[in-house]
Amino acid sequence: MTSLRTSPRLPPKPMTRAAREAFGRGHRRGAPRSSHALWSPARDRPDVLDILTATDRERLPELLPIRYGRMSLSPFAFLRGAAAVMVHDLAPTPVTGLRVQLCGDAHVSNFGFFGTPERDQVFDVNDFDETLPGPWEWDVKRLAASLVVAGRQNRYDRSVTRRAARAAVGAYRETMARLATMRYVDAWYFHLDRQSQSALAGRAPRKLIDRAAAAARERTSLHAFPKMTRVKGGRARIRDDPPLIVHYRDSSVFEASRSFYERYLATLPEERRMLLDRYHIEDVAQKVVGVGSIGLPCSVLLLMGDSDVEDPLFLQLKEATVSALEPVLGSSIYTNHAERVVVGQHLVQEASDIFLGWSRHRSRDFYVRQLWDMKFSYDISALGAREFIGQAELCGTALARGHARTGDPAGISGYLGGRPVFDAAVTTFAEKYALQTERDYRTLRQAIKKGRVTAETVG
Repeated sequence: MTSLRTSPRLPPKPMTRAAREAFGRGHRRGAPRSSHALWSPARDRPDVLDILTATDRERLPELLPIRYGRMSLSPFAFLRGAAAVMVHDLAPTPVTGLRVQLCGDAHVSNFGFFGTPERDQVFDVNDFDETLPGPWEWDVKRLAASLVVAGRQNRYDRSVTRRAARAAVGAYRETMARLATMRYVDAWYFHLDRQSQSALAGRAPRKLIDRAAAAARERTSLHAFPKMTRVKGGRARIRDDPPLIVHYRDSSVFEASRSFYERYLATLPEERRMLLDRYHIEDVAQKVVGVGSIGLPCSVLLLMGDSDVEDPLFLQLKEATVSALEPVLGSSIYTNHAERVVVGQHLVQEASDIFLGWSRHRSRDFYVRQLWDMKFSYDISALGAREFIGQAELCGTALARGHARTGDPAGISGYLGGRPVFDAAVTTFAEKYALQTERDYRTLRQAIKKGRVTAETVG
C-alpha cells in the first residue's frame, strides 16, 4: 500500500493509453479491488467527540451550539458535519497511490446545479472547503457512504440504498472508462449540462431535472434582493434574522470589509475587477451557512451598482481553515487556505464562479464567491427511490469527471476494470460505515442529553 504522505508513484511519460491502463491494473496487487469492502473501527479509535471538538478551535464559540444542533437532527446531518471523523477512519484503508485533487467532502448534498459564466446550467461538485490532493478512493467512499446514510434516513428498503451506492460507484467507473478513451482536452471539456444529465441518469425522471433547473434559475442576487434586504434611510440594508443573519456590533467591520475587499480584487483577472469596480459596498452582515462550516466566520456583502434600476450583488466571505485531510495527507502547499480552496475548485469544477477569489484579514483566510449564482441542491429527503438512484448516478458521473481533470483517467480506469468488483466492495464498505455513522450520531445525541455538548436547533 502506498504511504499517504509520500508523493504518488507516477508512470513514466510518455506512455500509451494501454500502458497507463496496465499501470493502473498493476496496483491491484497491492490493493485488491475487493479489499475496499473491508472496514471496522480501530481498537484505539478516538472518542468521536474529541475529533469533532478539535475542529472547533478556530470557530466562533457563540455559533457552536448551532453547529451541534444541526448535526443532531439526523445521522445524515451528522455525517455532513463530521468530515474530520471520516478522514480519520479512511486513513488506514487500502489505496492505490493514484492521486487526484479531492473534493474532500463528496457527500451527496455537496452536488448540485450552478450557473456557468455563460449562464448555462451544469451539475457538479459545489463544496471545496476540504480540497487537497489525495487518494481518489476517499471521495468515492464518502459519496457511497452518504447515499446509504441518507437512504436509510429516508426509510428506503436496503435494496434501494444498495442500488444507489452501486449506481454512484458504477457511474464513476463507467465514466472514468469513457474519459480514459478521450483526448486530454476533450476530457477536460466534458460536462453535465441539462441534456447530458437526462441521458446519463436514465432512472432520474426528466421532470426532476427540469424542476431543479427552473429553481436554480431563480436563485440569483436580483431574486434574493427583496427577501434579504429592507430599506432604511433610503438605502438598502441586509435584513437581520438572528442568530442566522446579524449585523456586526463593531462599526469598524464595515471599513475593514472595504480594505479586505480591495485585497480580494487583486486575486481576480483584470476584466472581473473592472466589472466589480462598477459596484460599491452597501452593507455587510454575519451569516450562518451549512452544517460542517457553522462556527467559521462568514459574512455577506451587499454590493449595489450605480444605476437607475435595482442592481444588487451579494458576495459571501467565508473563512477557510486547515483542511480536514491535512492531518493525514500533510500540509497544503498553499500558505493561504482560501487560496487552497479557490485553486482546488478551479481544478475540479468545469466552470467556477467568475467572482471566486481570496484574501486574508487579521491572520484569517477568506475566500469570496457569489451568494446566489443559480445554485441549487436537491432536498434528498424529498426524493423518491427512483429519483434518489438517479441522483446517485449523476453524482458518480460528476465526481469521475472532476477526478479525471487532475488524475490519470486511464490509470484509474485500468485499476477499476470493466466488471463491478470495486462497485460491490465500496457498497459493502458504505453499509458498514453507515452503521458506524449512526452509532456516532447516537453518541452525539447522548452527549447533548447529558450536557457534555450544548446544542441549539434554529433555522
